[in-house]
Amino acid sequence: MATAVSAPVFTATVRVSNIPPSAVAKELLAFFDSAVAAAGEAYACEIAAARRGWLSRGDGSVQFDSTATATLAAELASSCRLPRFLGSLLSVSPASVDLLPRAPDLSLRVADARLLVGNRVAEREFEAADTWDSVRVEVIPGKRRIDLYLNHDSQRYRLEVYFEDIRNCLQCSFDGAGVILLQLMYAPRICTTISGPAVYSRFSDDRFHACKEDAKFTWVRALDFTRNHSFGKCSTLALVLDEGAPVSFILNSLPMSGELGELVISSMEFFGPSSKVVPLVDCPSGCSVSYEVLFRLNSLVHMGKIVSKDVNADLFKALEEIPVHISRRIFEKMSKLDFTCYEPLQFIQQEAHSRKRSHDGLLSSKTEGEGKLMMCYRIHITPSKIYCLGPEEEVSNYVVKHHKQYASDFARVTFVDEDWSKLFPDAISARTGRGFFSQPLKTGLYHRILSILKEGFSIGPKKYEFLAFSASQLRGSSVWMFASNDSLKAEDISRWMGNFEDIRSVSKCAARMGQLFSSSRQTLEILPRDVEEIPDIEVTTDGSKYIFSDGIGKISERLAKEMACRIGLDYTNPPSAFQIRYGGYKGVVAVDPDSFRNLSLRPSMKKFESKSRMFNITSTSKSQPCYMNREVISLLSTLGIRDEIFESMQQNDMRELDEMLTNREAALSVLGKIGSAETKTASKILLQGYEPSLEPYLLMILKAHHDS
Repeated sequence: MATAVSAPVFTATVRVSNIPPSAVAKELLAFFDSAVAAAGEAYACEIAAARRGWLSRGDGSVQFDSTATATLAAELASSCRLPRFLGSLLSVSPASVDLLPRAPDLSLRVADARLLVGNRVAEREFEAADTWDSVRVEVIPGKRRIDLYLNHDSQRYRLEVYFEDIRNCLQCSFDGAGVILLQLMYAPRICTTISGPAVYSRFSDDRFHACKEDAKFTWVRALDFTRNHSFGKCSTLALVLDEGAPVSFILNSLPMSGELGELVISSMEFFGPSSKVVPLVDCPSGCSVSYEVLFRLNSLVHMGKIVSKDVNADLFKALEEIPVHISRRIFEKMSKLDFTCYEPLQFIQQEAHSRKRSHDGLLSSKTEGEGKLMMCYRIHITPSKIYCLGPEEEVSNYVVKHHKQYASDFARVTFVDEDWSKLFPDAISARTGRGFFSQPLKTGLYHRILSILKEGFSIGPKKYEFLAFSASQLRGSSVWMFASNDSLKAEDISRWMGNFEDIRSVSKCAARMGQLFSSSRQTLEILPRDVEEIPDIEVTTDGSKYIFSDGIGKISERLAKEMACRIGLDYTNPPSAFQIRYGGYKGVVAVDPDSFRNLSLRPSMKKFESKSRMFNITSTSKSQPCYMNREVISLLSTLGIRDEIFESMQQNDMRELDEMLTNREAALSVLGKIGSAETKTASKILLQGYEPSLEPYLLMILKAHHDS
């Protein structure tokens, strides 16, 4: 007897079981087409197999045009009104995901829309950079995104716009047609199709798959395909729908912001320099604003606070007359606006005038951090855009500190997805085939990243070139880049850092170069005569060599006190160990009171050759709570601690645990030993004088810790 789960269907797909082993997908698709013809059509079908080309497992999935059709199919099966399929009664239940990404209802699907990409340059004015007709729109609330399908130069593309990336969604009209205006925070994700005999497609020609549309291809990530990089330079999409299109249904599914009325649409005149990274604005010839001002202007354009069209010669001329520290504060205020400023020149002039009158600009902001911090330019590069951030405070490193007169020429560059999330490997190198010998496809994103690393990129007068990356940056897809000048070039810094030619592994070489970029505190230069190299402690057993001093050196007590003083610690009680970077050496040095040499390093600490003599400290030893366990007790026992002492400590702890529910001092003692964030509230209540047994909330917290 046919059965079905009575739960509502939230997708247009149902799970089907009890499928005859001899059935093929086309037959099952045609069966559901006729069985639910009154409500809609079946769109795609998949029958599960143990492996590709093997026998059917007797279950599969069918996707319909709408959730209503899928719900009807489930209801027909549950009420035994679904006809037999090849003599079998099918079991139908809702599916959690669709076979293919598609709008779950006909009212959320438009087959012939017009797409414009451009910028909103005024309240009701839109400048279009590119236009496409016959665009298919699929609104998928379950995935919280809009899919736009279009053809460009005989190639098929899909634009993915996520609801979270929409800054404003406005209902407009243009020449009698309905318009949906989408102002985006990030560029849409762009995908393209690839096909061929070597390309794996889920819906290929076999007995277990069937689809009413051509689905014999695979989607892979792609770059901005427009001639003028329109998706990178622009931040607004306009969907022009026919008069009969279900505009109201679509708007009800989107994060609606309001109605705008009649929209004026014009063509865009392209702006800015020709570059592989967009959008960027540059100073006009004869302009002399500082690089920080230019960088911050680009940042405002990238954040959508101003429109690049308004960054013109008049704006630069006004900025030339404003001191940099006042411009900095004005830009900081503009970055906090929750709307786009369509008259930036007027805004800047008014702010500059009011700040000069109030003498607010006399208090100049710091342009360079002190001690552990420095000011650093940060740049995010996505598949379509570039985002300038900062300058921001960041923990300093030895390389930038050593070249502090060129600190503004360093930049941290991060490669991220359109929404600044981590780039997944399949976006860069997509596996399009099946089998052991199939080769991954290098997508356009791979070649974009490689081109930027090899050739660099320019922002205004500075051209940034690859320098190095640290281990932590590698995990975050970041690198250090440097804008070479007549006095110092990126290769000069690489040569100064050390000799890496003997390191044959690419990953190890990059990690060694990044060693000097680790966040550290610079202390003083130690001359070679104060450094000795001591042998490692090695033992060979059964042909295996063990190094018991791997990465561990020694430091004299006198130098340890001086180092403690230089990093702001108590020199009378210096740390017992320092984690260091010294030239090509890396590791930990422990304080040796008997050492007459300032520094004693071992061969296992040496990673590469370097002439640098600066002693960098990344961290020091610190005291932390230690709990008795079997390992600690065994170690202490071998050092001569009597068992009676451990028994006494255990009895004291058990007594405090028994008294913590009635005695305030015992409760404070127990909570202090735990030392976790969860105990702070209870400790504050106890310090205010409350007794554990008189405060119900406090007693509940203490009981929870007592029972655990």
